[in-house]
Amino acid sequence: MTKAHALFPEIDREETSLLDFAVSFKERLSGPVTERLKESCRAMSKADGLDFESEDRREWRKAADYFDARPDVKFWGALKRAHQDFYVNVTACAVDRQLPSLVDAYRQLAGGDVRGSLELAPDIDMPAYLSTVDIHCVPGGYGLERCDDDVYPGARSDLGGAVFAMRRHGALHDDKGVTGARVVKERFASFSPKAILDLGCTGGNSTLPYVDAFPDAEVYAIDVAAPCLRYAHGRAESLGKRVHFSQQNAEHTRFESGKFDLIVSHILLHEVSVDALANIFREAYRLLAPGGVMAHVEVPTIGDNAFSQYLNNWDALHNNEPFWATLGEADLPGFAVEAGFAAEDVFSAVVPSSNKKRGGWLVFGARKQEA
Repeated sequence: MTKAHALFPEIDREETSLLDFAVSFKERLSGPVTERLKESCRAMSKADGLDFESEDRREWRKAADYFDARPDVKFWGALKRAHQDFYVNVTACAVDRQLPSLVDAYRQLAGGDVRGSLELAPDIDMPAYLSTVDIHCVPGGYGLERCDDDVYPGARSDLGGAVFAMRRHGALHDDKGVTGARVVKERFASFSPKAILDLGCTGGNSTLPYVDAFPDAEVYAIDVAAPCLRYAHGRAESLGKRVHFSQQNAEHTRFESGKFDLIVSHILLHEVSVDALANIFREAYRLLAPGGVMAHVEVPTIGDNAFSQYLNNWDALHNNEPFWATLGEADLPGFAVEAGFAAEDVFSAVVPSSNKKRGGWLVFGARKQEA
């Protein structure tokens, strides 16, 4: 795997082989194996007098009760969970092996002639919906501090995310941000934001495309996890990008009202509770200037029927993604209107990836009306 920037973890020959296997395994599992499973499940359910494809997708829990008991589904699920644990363990070991050198690299980047900035808040409270679950089956989650100036979670996420995406998200693993910026520019052709905020930025992969897409804008990014923010700051500096990172909760930030023209997030909404989601929309409305745009890039979580919704929600039930199913059932337009946006200014579409991701991305957002 190519070293994309100064903070990207090095992987040795054995780790390369293991991660190549992880990519190939997932390609096989998510492609032909899953398609065969779908065929088998359709045939079995119809033979039992059930037709989950004709039912409302909100009936997916009944489908789950039926399919979870089937041996082929159990085997498929075991393979999916084994893959998740495998690639997390390999990437974790790779980063742990070189953590001291990654911390040193960060200190050199952050202590040099920097373009952007980093502001941490050691007394910040980690939300319970993040602190009580090892999201993505990553031990310790994304906020655990292992050492002084820790960058471990950001580095593991950068390396692991590229593998999880089967290397389909571009050389910098930034397809979500590239796609989000593209959609904003296409939908609002004359839009020229001067201040941009990325909510829940993790390692900053999706933040930097907005620096390139809107070169006249000041770009800000927040997250609750200090180790991720350190990595994001060092990563941005190593790539020559100016971003102002700060440790804040997207539900209630320290920024003044009306500061931003564009507020974005990337696969954040399926990581937060329903209450938090509503708070994030309200905070985005407060922070937007008149005429400003909110745009959230998400994995499409809504299936066509109960069976496809069951497959979509497997991660919520078995893979430490507790709010994946919640997002699929959430009334996003309703939350946006409740936050203050006008119904006619809400938009939602599944759009093609800017790279090679299958299924594209859901982009949901709204524009704040002019004063």
